[in-house]
Amino acid sequence: MRGSASVIVPLSSDRPRRAALPLALCLGLTAVLTACGGETEDPDKGTNGVGKLTAVEIERKAKAAADAAGAVHLSGALVSEGGTYRLNMRLKENGGTGSVTSKNSTFQLLRIEDELYLKADAGFWNHAEDSGDSGDAGGKATPAPGGSADAAAAGKLKDKYVKVPQDDPAYKQLSGFTDKKVLLAGILTLHGTLDKGDRDRIGGVRTIKINGTKGAGGTLDVSLEGTPYPLQLLRAGGAGTLSLTEWGKDFELEAPAKGQTVDYGSRLPKTGD
Repeated sequence: MRGSASVIVPLSSDRPRRAALPLALCLGLTAVLTACGGETEDPDKGTNGVGKLTAVEIERKAKAAADAAGAVHLSGALVSEGGTYRLNMRLKENGGTGSVTSKNSTFQLLRIEDELYLKADAGFWNHAEDSGDSGDAGGKATPAPGGSADAAAAGKLKDKYVKVPQDDPAYKQLSGFTDKKVLLAGILTLHGTLDKGDRDRIGGVRTIKINGTKGAGGTLDVSLEGTPYPLQLLRAGGAGTLSLTEWGKDFELEAPAKGQTVDYGSRLPKTGD
């Protein structure tokens, strides 16, 4: 209309900032409770609940679960007394079986109750200080008088199950690799003050980490699914990483056939390992 004038109302430059402020607050608080979206997803939803416990309580539950389990498969590297061993052992209450690899050789162990058998190649045995002779058809080896290590002795023992005498110094050391209770008690130990770490997945299973002295004292991954079993251990001081699987999965322990067994007598020949 003629004579009428359009009125232009200037927009305040402060209005966009005032409008953006609530939006920024909403976005910034979505990790907790906000008026914009409520609660975020509970990280412990669908878990066994141990993630809500303290680190000390989680460690206690993991050790209790390990003790109660009938069997476990343990594998990985173990650094002990200056040597590095690669373990691949299946353990249960009355024995265990598997292989141990050291710097120079690999040997197999089998223990059923108190009877321990060792099987290794000729390279393992040719460090022996005593040689042996197959004393009879039953497979009992008789140490040669004054014998030193030789290829013949190693050849008689290689790839045979040698029964380890219980009074031999090697018995305690070797049987420890096959003893579920002793081995787990020795390795499932974190040092220093415990704290909870990150959540992770080990073999597709959700876990929570517990650390000793912020990781310097070792780190243990404990399952957040089902029974809170320990699933992976990073030992303190770079002393190896071990995986623990097949919890509660039983397996057969069977004594070796008589033709595959050598009874060396009261003492094993000494080896470089």
